[in-house]
Amino acid sequence: MNPMTATNLKSAFGGESMAHARYIQWGEAAKKEGFPNVANLFKAVAYAELIHAGNHFRELRKEVGAASVTSGAEFGMTNTSENLAGAIEGENYEVAQMYPAFISVADMQSEKGSIRSFQFALEAEKTHAALFTAAKEAVDGGTDYAEAIVHVCDICGYTLVGELQDDCPVCKAKTSMFTSFETEAACCASCK
Repeated sequence: MNPMTATNLKSAFGGESMAHARYIQWGEAAKKEGFPNVANLFKAVAYAELIHAGNHFRELRKEVGAASVTSGAEFGMTNTSENLAGAIEGENYEVAQMYPAFISVADMQSEKGSIRSFQFALEAEKTHAALFTAAKEAVDGGTDYAEAIVHVCDICGYTLVGELQDDCPVCKAKTSMFTSFETEAACCASCK
């Protein structure tokens, strides 16, 4: 693998891994603040970020050895609105700058698997930014996010609320390849 693409994959792996851990923490904080649906959204998107990290890691399977990884991240634990703002900022950075640049380099270097891994993440990050934006609007309006059920594609990390589609719009995985996350209230309501 070309060293520049390998470095980009390592950086993306680091960033996605940190996003996973950060969203778990911010989700717990949202739950404590009384926003169970926002907490569920953070949990679902954390899972999607773990999928991205795993895809990047698998592309690096022949890159054996230690590496120092540079990757950007949002830090801090404030309130749910500000945590959502940090999440939106991070997702938008990946959509507007990071992944397009990484895809361009991988394309120039004919690293097809890396292009696919980056493209999967890019498309999912677009949905994450939109979902976090809707959640922030609700929280800033004094209410919880309206969506209690979030679905994540196990292959590419694409994330959606509402009804599952026949195929993932990004990787074409069937609905059986999605993991669904729901708040306790939504789960109990569907069991009645």
